[in-house]
Amino acid sequence: MSQRMLSSVLRARPNVVLRRAATPALTIPQRFSSSDSHSQETFEQFSERYVAFFQGAQDLFEVQRGLNNCFAHDLVPSPGVVEAALRAARRVNDYATACPEKVENKQQYQAYLDELKPVREELGIDTKEDLYVS
Repeated sequence: MSQRMLSSVLRARPNVVLRRAATPALTIPQRFSSSDSHSQETFEQFSERYVAFFQGAQDLFEVQRGLNNCFAHDLVPSPGVVEAALRAARRVNDYATACPEKVENKQQYQAYLDELKPVREELGIDTKEDLYVS
C-alpha cells in the first residue's frame, strides 16, 4: 500500500512542477538607485530618513546595511542619525557596531563623543579609548 502511495506521489510531482513553471511571476523586481529617488534630498530630509530607518531596523543586517548606506554619501550624518544607529545596534544586541569609530577627523570624532555622551552612558557603550587602554 505504501508503494502505491509513493508511486502516485512521484507521478503527480512532475505535473505540479510543470504547472508552477508555467505560471508567470506576479511581482517584478525593481532596481532602485540611491541617486534616483534621493538626488535632491536636503540634509534634514536625509537625517529624518535615516533616523526613521534605524528606528525600524529589526536585525543586525539592516543596521549594518543602513550604516554602510548612510556613510556612503558625501556628507557627515547628524548626531541624531548616529544616536538612532547606536540605539538600533544595541537593540539588535551588537556591541561592536555600537562602538563609534568611523569619522573623518579627530575634531569630528570628539564632537560626536561630546554630543552623544548621555546616550553612550545610557546604553553602556564605551569609546575605543576606554576599550583599548595602553
